[in-house]
Amino acid sequence: MNSFNILKDNKQILSYLYLFLSILGAVLPMMANFEFAREYGNSFDINNFIALANANPAAQSISRDLLVGASAIFIWILNESKKLNMKNMWVVYLGTFLIAFAFSAPFFLFLRERRIIELEKT
Repeated sequence: MNSFNILKDNKQILSYLYLFLSILGAVLPMMANFEFAREYGNSFDINNFIALANANPAAQSISRDLLVGASAIFIWILNESKKLNMKNMWVVYLGTFLIAFAFSAPFFLFLRERRIIELEKT
């Protein structure tokens, strides 16, 4: 039996996997952000953060990749959440900008799987 079929056939497990990833997506970037604030001053200087995120070609590549990929996924999230008439989307929208995209994308997938489970029961 293919292990991917377990996730495909069990939306409960898949939804909780997304929830776990959203927790990691909140904690890991926040740890780095706290380290940034500690190393570069007690406040979070967004201009310095952006400058460092573009300090070399590797950082530029990751920053631009995230900008384009996250933008596309965010547009999909807006459309998909309306199609499924999802609730509590404000958490995803605010979380994208206040926590991290690494939090909001998997959290949206968690909410989406829960909504699909709910719709399948009716």
